[in-house]
Amino acid sequence: MKRIFSGQWSGYELIDAGNNKKLERWGNIITIRPERNAYFSPILTNQEWKQKAHFEFVEESTQTGSWKTLKQGTPKEWQINYKACVFNLRLTKFKHIGIFPEQQTNWDFIKNHIHKEDKFLNLFAYTGGASLIANSAGADVFHCDSVKQIISWSKENMESSNQANIHWVLDDALKFAKREAKRGKLYHGIVMDPPAFGIGAKKERWKIENKFPELVQLASQLLEKTGFLIINTYSPKLKEEEIQDTVKESFPSKRIEINKLSLKSTTGKTLEYGELTRVY
Repeated sequence: MKRIFSGQWSGYELIDAGNNKKLERWGNIITIRPERNAYFSPILTNQEWKQKAHFEFVEESTQTGSWKTLKQGTPKEWQINYKACVFNLRLTKFKHIGIFPEQQTNWDFIKNHIHKEDKFLNLFAYTGGASLIANSAGADVFHCDSVKQIISWSKENMESSNQANIHWVLDDALKFAKREAKRGKLYHGIVMDPPAFGIGAKKERWKIENKFPELVQLASQLLEKTGFLIINTYSPKLKEEEIQDTVKESFPSKRIEINKLSLKSTTGKTLEYGELTRVY
């Protein structure tokens, strides 16, 4: 599978990666975080990493952990910019800090393919990078996430970016998409960032390899004929051939691209972030 690379920008830099960790700069603040895809050796030494970093995330389970402060007095909340969009970052117990920088290539794709007043749907939307980009282009943006605190964080990003009028949908993404399809709604752009696995509010199990066909089929009902679809998937159990066959069945006449979403560190290491599927 070919790789597609996101670029680095003034607000973000993947400095180095290796030993199942990554060294990243967010504005002026540098973090060390776990990264299972960094199974190779880094270029910089462990001592060099520790000298550079302000915070390091220490895993306490597969899902959660805590941040160790390496440079006292460093703020635990700060902002970075991507073009006209402002992201509020903070340390969380889930190792994420409020933005997925590998999505930069998708943000640029959205900016180039969305137009003023186009309807745009962001499912599993997290803190709204794609939503802000589409909104900055004048699209009519619907942002759906099932976590109330994440919706609040997204609103904060919108307001910090001097934007307005994003439609906030606090709901299960799959259920909302089903209702939109029943209502006959159509969107010019759809982005989906579903988790590889999870457990719902009613203890129902989510596995992307089981849900993927339904998500794609729903997208085919919701997408305008001239529209585009972006899906990020992160499970080794969902193979490229399966993605290709499933997407082609629902979109037989559209262009389909499947690549490994990747970032290259300043030291020259390549990190992969799962499969990126684009339909347009």
